[in-house]
Amino acid sequence: MFPNNKTSVPDNLIKISKNKGRVRACIVFSHDYSTLTSAKNAYDLGLIEPVFIGKKEIIFNQLEKLEWNIENFETIEKTTDEEAAISAAELASEEEIKLIIKGDLHTDILMKTYLKKEYKLIKNQRLSHIWHITINNRDKPIYITDGALNVLPRLEVKMHILKNAINFAHKIGNQKPSVAILSGTEDPISSMPSSIEAEKLMIMAKKEKLDAFVQGPLALDNAISIEAANIKKISGEVAGKADILLVPNLETGNSITKIMVYYLGACAAGVIIGGKVPIVVPSRADNSSSKLASIAAGIIAI
Repeated sequence: MFPNNKTSVPDNLIKISKNKGRVRACIVFSHDYSTLTSAKNAYDLGLIEPVFIGKKEIIFNQLEKLEWNIENFETIEKTTDEEAAISAAELASEEEIKLIIKGDLHTDILMKTYLKKEYKLIKNQRLSHIWHITINNRDKPIYITDGALNVLPRLEVKMHILKNAINFAHKIGNQKPSVAILSGTEDPISSMPSSIEAEKLMIMAKKEKLDAFVQGPLALDNAISIEAANIKKISGEVAGKADILLVPNLETGNSITKIMVYYLGACAAGVIIGGKVPIVVPSRADNSSSKLASIAAGIIAI
C-alpha cells in the first residue's frame, strides 16, 4: 500500500539555503543518531556549523559511528533535556546561533523554554509551524500550516499563522503566494464554524492588503484542483491553484501531511517560524531526507 520510492530532498530548498552560507545551528540534546546523520549531511553540504548540546560522552559515541570529527566544533555539556533547552534558548537570545534543531528531547520541553519572556525570543508575532511538501525533488511545493503547533487557533492567531506562512513563501521565492483557507465547504455556513472563520480571515487579509492572494472558505479539492473548482463554478485567484493550505486545526494539517508522506512518498520539511530563531522539530518517525530538508527550510526561514 505504501510507496517504495525513496524520498527526495527538494533541490530548491538546498539551493536557496546554500546561498545563506554556513549557519551556526545548535542541536539540542544531540543524542539521536538519525538527527545527527541529517546534521552531518547538512554540514557536508555547507549548510550549518553545528553546536552540540548534551552529554558529551553520548555525543562522541554517536559521532564516532558517523565518522564525524567533533574536535573543530563547540560542545556544551548538559545532563538533562531541560538544561539543554535552556542552553539553546540562551544561545539564541545572545545571537550566538541562528537555528535550533531538536534532538533527543520532547518538543514541549524545548518550546516551553523558548517561550519564556526572559530570553526575548518572541516579539509581537505568534509562533506557527509550516510544512514545505514535495512529491519529487523538483516539484513546485505546497505549504501546509499549522499542523504541528497550534491545536485549535482562534481567528486572531490564524492571522499570525497566515502572515508567517506568507513571509516564509516570500523567502522561498514566491512573492505572491495563493493561500486557501480550508474548511469542509466552499460556502460559509453556521453549522461549520471553520467556514465562517475562513471568510472572516479572508476579509481581514484583504483589509490589511497582505502580499498574497487569500481565499476562503475552500474545501481541499477546490483549493488544489482547477477541474474541481470549475465544476463547482468557484472562481478567484486561489481556487484550484493554492500554494498554501491554511488548515482549521492541527488534526487536519497533520493528517493531510501524513497522508502525503505515507501514501505518496512526499518529502515534508517542517519548521517553526515567527520567533527570533527558527526551530526544526523533526519527529522520531521522520526519515533522514525529511530531516535534512527541514534543516534547509529552517535556514531559509532565518
